[in-house]
Amino acid sequence: MAKLWGGRFTKETNKLVERYTASISFDQQLAEEDIEGSLAHVQMLGECGVIAAEEAEQIKEGLLKIKEKIQTGEVQFSVEHEDIHMNIEKLLIDEIGPVGGKLHTGRSRNDQVATDMHLYLRKKINRFVQLLEEVQQAIIKQAEAHVKTILPGYTHLQRAQPVSFAHHLLAYFWMFERDKERFKDSLKRVNISPLGAGALAGTTFPINRRRTAELLGFDGVYPNSLDAVSDRDFILEFLSTASILMMHISRLSEELVIWSSQEFQFIELDDAFCTGSSIMPQKKNPDVPELLRAKTGRVYGHLIGLLTVLKGLPLAYNKDMQEDKEGMLDTVATLEGALQLLAPMLDTMQVNTEKMRQAVQEDYANATDIADYLVNKGVPFREAHAIIGQVILYAIQHKKFLLDLSLDEYRQFSPLFEADIYDILQPEHVVSARKSEGGTAFNEVKKQLELAKTVLEEKA
Repeated sequence: MAKLWGGRFTKETNKLVERYTASISFDQQLAEEDIEGSLAHVQMLGECGVIAAEEAEQIKEGLLKIKEKIQTGEVQFSVEHEDIHMNIEKLLIDEIGPVGGKLHTGRSRNDQVATDMHLYLRKKINRFVQLLEEVQQAIIKQAEAHVKTILPGYTHLQRAQPVSFAHHLLAYFWMFERDKERFKDSLKRVNISPLGAGALAGTTFPINRRRTAELLGFDGVYPNSLDAVSDRDFILEFLSTASILMMHISRLSEELVIWSSQEFQFIELDDAFCTGSSIMPQKKNPDVPELLRAKTGRVYGHLIGLLTVLKGLPLAYNKDMQEDKEGMLDTVATLEGALQLLAPMLDTMQVNTEKMRQAVQEDYANATDIADYLVNKGVPFREAHAIIGQVILYAIQHKKFLLDLSLDEYRQFSPLFEADIYDILQPEHVVSARKSEGGTAFNEVKKQLELAKTVLEEKA
């Protein structure tokens, strides 16, 4: 079969070259966007008189028939036609005859493929914002139920200070909020039209680029045709934002894995999000968060891969840029799957409040509050810190926790200790005392929770 571009060639393409350079196996996912862009382009061609109005209508009808056939699974794409653009053009010519060949007037595959990816990412970014909001809703639901649930807060994965479990969960709410903001902000670079830039230099036909941008819902057009066809910054930005989001998902997944272990037993994930062992019948493995954690590296790899592809390319389009799609498409699929799983997994998670409480009582995470107690009695903080260090050492040597020490034992280290030290050391008091804005005090957490709800409602 002759190539649609093969007029100047005297030999057929080597079959190995054909298979190696074809992108139809993956860019067929852009079929809907390709037809959407073509419909806008041909309408503009008809309006501008570049082709006859009746020809434009005939082409539009043909494109809509092909779209319907693709949706119903009637179309078989061919490697011989390389990519989704040439496949659809060939299908169009087969459907309506030679007039279908007029569709490509005033454009190139270079601006066509860029347009497809702008349209595709715009749709997917809006989808990810929606999915992130579902994750945030699940976090809010769990946080509302556990404002007064106390667990150890950690630094260096060592118990540091007790915190509200709601406070801990809401930290992830704000991470995901920043991810949403990055996605939304990126739309300023995504929602711009390269269509009409041609191969690299524009076109001799009297086209109207702003009309196609309007038809496609773009905010404007690239002012430079070379930049329009060679820019992949918008994909890099998407992959970068996706990488940051996956890092946040991975951090949360790591905590879910740790918290659900026998050593912690802080939470239990629903059976629907766990698997068993082929040999050990007692096992309940947190496979979903483990896989979410692992897939982070996959997304990072796509970002580094595309950066490497683009780093040495001269203007304008080069075949190297075909490598922009697989990583982008795979990242979209990875993110979509991750977010669809994360929301219901968090929503159905069971929290073991007693285990958390036990962990808080069986450590020295309230030590800072003893230091603050002495500071409030006029002892310089550094001196108070040294005193409490000696108290901790004594307690460890005697296999006791701070609430187990008698008042006489405390007074060995400072005469300023009074009976009220036991109230100060209670986990509820330790948490409630941290009243600074954004702190873990229960009232502050409630304020934060209301703020989180307001943020979601305002941006819905």
